[in-house]
Amino acid sequence: MKIGVIGCGYVFDHYMTTLPQHPGLQIAGVADRNMDRARQVGEYYGLHVYDDAAALLADDEIGIVANFTSIESHGAVTKAALDAGKHVYSEKPFVTDMAEAQALADLAHEKGLRLSCAPSNALSPTVQTLWKAVEDGAVGDVRMVYAEFDDNPVYLLAPETWRSRSGAPWPYLHEYEMGCTWEHVGYHLTWMCAIFGPVRAVTAFSKATLPDKTDETLDPAGTPDFSIAALDFESGVVGRITCSIAAPTDHRMRIIGNKGVVSADTYRDYHCPVYLEGFTPFTLKARNARSIRNNSLLQSLFSVGGRRVPLAESPAPGATRIARETGSPFSLKDWLKRLRRAQLGQQDKCIGLAELVEAIAQDRAHFPAPDFTLHLTELTLAIQSAGPDGASQTLKTRFDPLPLPARTKAAGPDYTAWTRPAPMTRALQGVLSKLRTLK
Repeated sequence: MKIGVIGCGYVFDHYMTTLPQHPGLQIAGVADRNMDRARQVGEYYGLHVYDDAAALLADDEIGIVANFTSIESHGAVTKAALDAGKHVYSEKPFVTDMAEAQALADLAHEKGLRLSCAPSNALSPTVQTLWKAVEDGAVGDVRMVYAEFDDNPVYLLAPETWRSRSGAPWPYLHEYEMGCTWEHVGYHLTWMCAIFGPVRAVTAFSKATLPDKTDETLDPAGTPDFSIAALDFESGVVGRITCSIAAPTDHRMRIIGNKGVVSADTYRDYHCPVYLEGFTPFTLKARNARSIRNNSLLQSLFSVGGRRVPLAESPAPGATRIARETGSPFSLKDWLKRLRRAQLGQQDKCIGLAELVEAIAQDRAHFPAPDFTLHLTELTLAIQSAGPDGASQTLKTRFDPLPLPARTKAAGPDYTAWTRPAPMTRALQGVLSKLRTLK
């Protein structure tokens, strides 16, 4: 099944970065309202360029439309694609209005078409590992889940100069006008809801804290650039998400149970290490020591922060083997690329498209299904619009809780075996216990 891409802006290059890892994905061509940009992309990647979106939608070989347009165009482009009989994969956020979101979901259902939406990080080995650790009971009964999305004071980093590898500028003014919650909160909501199910109610606060982030005129001018939300999941779990573009980078994911905590440093690296810590009086009390809090070597020695666990990694949807790094070991350019990925991580945005393609081929439900996307859209709107006075909202949408994917069950170990402190920590604990008994 061939894919037609509408929208060749900054995010398009993120998809193209990992496209070679998904041989089952075939791009028929691209279209953009800016023909110069479409031709630039076509020349850079060797892709066919359609005269316009209508020409792309008229191509009978295209079965799926990837909607990578700007947020305000998502609804119209998705509707046009559904009306043309195409399945749709949309960039996030889906749309900015619940009535429009529901109408699109209804249209897809009426026409028997698939409707899916980014982000795809819930399918990453990192998140799947978090999910399996919870499923295994490695942290006991989950009580709280914390997620951070502080994304650096971007206004200090000259965002007006940022370019994608094929030359698209980062739309920083548009990002400011839409707000970091619209742009970012979905990355955490998707994995939290995948693991813990639908949210019953949300209480949120949002505010514009950076009126001086640009000298350019913004429309609207007061879009929140900070938000915090408390989530009351139907399952009884309590969640908390923070979004900002004022604080230094912090993308942590932490799941806290009555027996331990499982965590990862960022959603952005799909192979980010996962750490599992079983709670013991010894390791919990060790945190009280300043020398341990300030020394990573001592933290490792005392098992503060837990043990790194193997990732529950399996072939991506549609693939038969796990994609590995390519390139010559003797090439400086390839070595620098591998070094950059090792330090900054890499998002495999194409995994969401691959999931949709495989689901259609296997005639099974895809992730995320429309009811999941509607729920995330309602949550995002509630958090974004809470305002400086705060607001609470009971959710009208929901979805049935999701099972852990079978491929993850098969790929990951039993993580309960990793909750014990490391052997060195156990030995140290024994020594300290004996010293305490000496008189």
